[in-house]
Formats: sequence, structure tokens, C-alpha cells
Amino acid sequence: MLTKCSNRMLVILSLMCCSSFASPVGFKQQLAEAAMQRTHMQVRYDGAYRRIGYPGGDVPADIGVCTDVVIRSYRSLGVDLQQLVHEDMRSNFSSYPSKRIWGLSRPDSNIDHRRVPNLQVFFRRHGTELAVTQQAADYKPGAIVSWMLPGNLPHIGIVSDKRVPGTERLMIVHNIGAGPKLEDMLFSYPITGHFYYFK
Repeated sequence: MLTKCSNRMLVILSLMCCSSFASPVGFKQQLAEAAMQRTHMQVRYDGAYRRIGYPGGDVPADIGVCTDVVIRSYRSLGVDLQQLVHEDMRSNFSSYPSKRIWGLSRPDSNIDHRRVPNLQVFFRRHGTELAVTQQAADYKPGAIVSWMLPGNLPHIGIVSDKRVPGTERLMIVHNIGAGPKLEDMLFSYPITGHFYYFK
């Protein structure tokens, strides 16, 4: 039979274990690991507009785009970017580029969180915006990075904890058209954003 002292020790130990996951550092590592899990999924690139549930809505699991890698990685850790972005847009619609880029006059919970420019604004407003540099060591596991692809196509991904052999450069989990992949592409395109978001 456990004594009161033993019970107290068990509570303290369990809190110590959980605190590493509740801290920003623990969360970043978990996000990098959640992103790696996405690379084991078979996903066909498809960004077509679809009506989805709210909150917690998602397009079918076998389709997705770059933003879905970020959304699904966060959601696996209990963070619903669909709801968070929608609520912020409802209160601060003019802070987002939806009217300028897509001609919208109000938020749309079916698609807003799946658009890179909206995620960039959300992470700037509610996360930590980090410097955009050409130094590989500045990009840590669990960071969110956005790029501009040829043709002015915005793109987004998550920094993994897997290093490119022989370098300081970490690989990126992203979906650029062939499903979620782990690739050495941090500096392949102009970087437009570098963020941490911890909730």
C-alpha cells in the first residue's frame, strides 16, 4: 500500500514528465515529430475548395496541400488552426489578406486556415516571428517556414529534427505536390516567413 509520501512523489514525478511536453521547447519537438508522422501518409495533392465541418473539420485524409501538413501536425497535438484562424479572422478580418487576394468580404471556415497568407498573418499575430536569414543554424525543429515559389505561389512547411548529412541544415517536412515529404529544401526558394507558434 502506498503511503501519502509515496503518493505525493508519484504526483510530482508525473507533473515533471508532463511539464516537458507542456513547455515551448517540448512542444516544438513534438511538432517536429508530428510533422514526421505526416510523411508516412499517402496524400494526393489537391487544393480544391471543399465544405468541411467546424470546428475540427478536415478534407479527406488522402488529399491535401502544404497547409494541411501544418494543420494536421498541430491538430495531432490538440491545436485546431481551423478554429483559431477563423475566430481571429472573425474579430480582425481587415488584418488578413482575404479581401485583397480572394475578394472575400467575410471569413470562411472551410478554407481560410488552408491558405498560406492567412497562416502567415495568424502566426505573426499570435506566435513569434523570427528573423529570416541564410544561416542554417537559425532554423530549429518545430519552426514554421514559408516560401514564395516560382509563379508567386506561397508555400509552407515545418522544420524537422533531421539534419542534412555533413551540414548544420535541418530538413523540411512539406507537401509541394507529391504528398508530405522530408526534404533538403530550406534554401531552395526565397523565404517569406519564419515563425514559432506554441499554444
